[in-house]
Amino acid sequence: MDILNIEIKAHCANPDLIRRILLENKAVFKGEDHQIDTYFGVPSGRLKLREGNIENTLIFYDRIEAKGIKKSIVELFHPHNDVESLKKVLLKSMAVKVVVDKKREIYFIDNVKFHIDEVKGLGHFMEIEAISQGDQFSEEYLNKQCKYYIKLLKVGQDDFIDQSYSDLLM
Repeated sequence: MDILNIEIKAHCANPDLIRRILLENKAVFKGEDHQIDTYFGVPSGRLKLREGNIENTLIFYDRIEAKGIKKSIVELFHPHNDVESLKKVLLKSMAVKVVVDKKREIYFIDNVKFHIDEVKGLGHFMEIEAISQGDQFSEEYLNKQCKYYIKLLKVGQDDFIDQSYSDLLM
């Protein structure tokens, strides 16, 4: 099933402020995940294997990188208890583009996912992802949610970044 994400990625000079605002607005803290994202060379879109203590997922997504709000179409595969075998197959069959090592705090308010990230070699960032599985929510609704949380979290135009962590590391 396609997942529609309307999302932003931004520099985060004050993770404590973002954390406080989220908790004041009844965000549910899902935990802190140490994630290793291995990006593979593919003809279109992006393919990454995420290995973490909370999230272990093979992720394919297609997104036009731009500053501000972006639209992604995402496909997920959850390898359950055998991420090592999946990684072995991927490493034998595809070239690795880059590996991203990060600590990620994960929060939710309804269908909106928030990340406070510390990316090794890059610094602190935050993300807002308004998510719709299938046709659960319209793109217009997700855009409104994203814009609301941009204002709530005081994300300025200069804070937005127009690249993925993988691009910034390469």
